[in-house]
Amino acid sequence: MITFIISFVALVVGYLVYGKVIERVFGPDDRPTPAVSVNDGVDYIVLPGWKIFMIQFLNIAGTGPIFGAIMGAKFGPAAYLWIVLGCIFAGAVHDYLSGMLSMRNNGAGLPEIIGLYLGQPTKKVMLVFSVFLLMMVGAVFVYSPALILGKLCSDGLTWVYIWCGIIFVYYLIATMMPIDKIIGKIYPLFAVSMLFMAVALAGVLIIKWPSLPELSDGLSGEGFTTPIFPALFITIACGAISGFHATQTPLMARCVKHEKMARPLFYGAMITEGVVALIWATVSMYFFYGGAAQELGQPTTLQAPEVVTAVSQGWLGTFGGLLALLGVVAAPITSGDTALRSARLIVAEFLHIEQRSIPKRLMVCIPLFVATLLLLFFNIENPDGFNVIWSYFGWANQTLAVFTLWAITVYLVRQRKAFWVTLLPAIFMTVVCSSFLMISKNAFGFDMAVGYGVGGAALIVSIAWFCGWYAKSGAARLKNKE
Repeated sequence: MITFIISFVALVVGYLVYGKVIERVFGPDDRPTPAVSVNDGVDYIVLPGWKIFMIQFLNIAGTGPIFGAIMGAKFGPAAYLWIVLGCIFAGAVHDYLSGMLSMRNNGAGLPEIIGLYLGQPTKKVMLVFSVFLLMMVGAVFVYSPALILGKLCSDGLTWVYIWCGIIFVYYLIATMMPIDKIIGKIYPLFAVSMLFMAVALAGVLIIKWPSLPELSDGLSGEGFTTPIFPALFITIACGAISGFHATQTPLMARCVKHEKMARPLFYGAMITEGVVALIWATVSMYFFYGGAAQELGQPTTLQAPEVVTAVSQGWLGTFGGLLALLGVVAAPITSGDTALRSARLIVAEFLHIEQRSIPKRLMVCIPLFVATLLLLFFNIENPDGFNVIWSYFGWANQTLAVFTLWAITVYLVRQRKAFWVTLLPAIFMTVVCSSFLMISKNAFGFDMAVGYGVGGAALIVSIAWFCGWYAKSGAARLKNKE
C-alpha cells in the first residue's frame, strides 16, 4: 500500500507542477474558441467548465482504466510506474495538447490535425485507421457492459443479447442528438457514479490496508512470466496514454469558452483517469496476490468484468455495489456512443458534409452503424471475439497515440516551443508499438528476440528521421528569416 500512496501523491503533484509546465509550453491566450466563433447548436456549443470536465473524463475512461488496470496488475508493481509516469509525462500531455490543437484549428478532428502537421497522405491513412478504431470501440463498449448487465439479470446469454440491442439503439439516438441534449445533461451524473466507485474502493483499501507487492520487492508479479516490455504498455493504455483520447478531445474542444480553461479539462481529466486506474490496479493486486479472491470466495482466474462484479458487490454491499457497477457500465456505454459521434464528425469533415440537418447526419451514421454491427456480431458469435478485438484495439489505440504525439511534436518545432515534451514519449511509444506488433499472436507472432530487434531498429530510425527533418526544418526557417 505504500507504493499506492506514493503513486497517488505523485499524480496530484504531477498535475500541479508538470501540468503548468505543459500549459506554459503551449501558451493559451484570449482568442475566440470554436465554441464561440462557430456555435452551430449541434456539436459546437459553449458548456460550463465543470460539465466539460465530467463529460471529458467519462468519454476517455470507458472500461480502459478499469479492465486495463485489472489485466495490467498481473505484471506486478511495474503497473504503478507505468500509470504514474505514463499519465504525467505522456497521456496527460497528449490529451491537453491534442485538445488545444483542435481548438486552434477550429475544432478539427484528429485526422485533420495529423494532415496539417504530418502531410495529406498520412491524414488519409489516419482517417481510415481512426474510424476503424472508433467502430471497434463502439463494438467492444456495447458488449462489455451488456455482459455485466446480462449476468445481473440471468446466468444465460438471452439478457446479454437484449442489453446489446438496448445499448445499440441508445448509441444511434445519442450520436444523432445535439451534444447538450443527452451528453450534456446525464453524462456528468454517470461520471459522478464512476468517481464514487473509485473513491469507495479506495476507502476500503485504506481500511483493510492489505499487504501487497511493493516496488521494493521488484517489478514483476508473482509467477507471471510475460515480459513487461512491451506488453504492459499496451495492456494499460487508458490510465497511462491512449490514442483514443485524441479522437475525443475535439468533442469537448468545440465546447470550451476560453483556452485558459483547458488545463483542468484535458490534463486534469487524464490525471483523474490515472487515479482510477491506480485504484483498480491496487484492488486487483489485492485480488490476485493479497488474498482478496479467497476472502470473496472467488478463484484468481476470473476475467476483468468478473473481477469488477465480485469486488463491487463483495466490498460495497448491495447499494454501493449497484452504484459502483453503474459507474463501470455507464463509462463504456458513454465512451462507445461518443466514439461513434467522433467517427461521424471525422467522416463528415473529410467529405465536407454539413451536420446541422438530420438527413445529413443520417447519411454518415447509417454506414458507420452497419459496420459496427458486423464487428459486434463477430464479437458475440466468436468465442474469442472479445479478446481478438480488444487485442487489435489495444495496439491500434497506442499506434494512434504515436501519430498524435509526432504531429504535436512537429507543431511545437514549428512554433519554436519545447518540443521535447512530446518527442520523448513519441519515440518511446513508437518502439513499444513496433515491438508489440512483431510479438503479438494476433499479428506476426515472432519471438521476443525479433520483437526487441525491430523495436531497436524503430528507435534508431525514428531518431534519425526526426534529426534529419529537424535539420531541414531549421535550414528552412533560417532561409525564410533571411
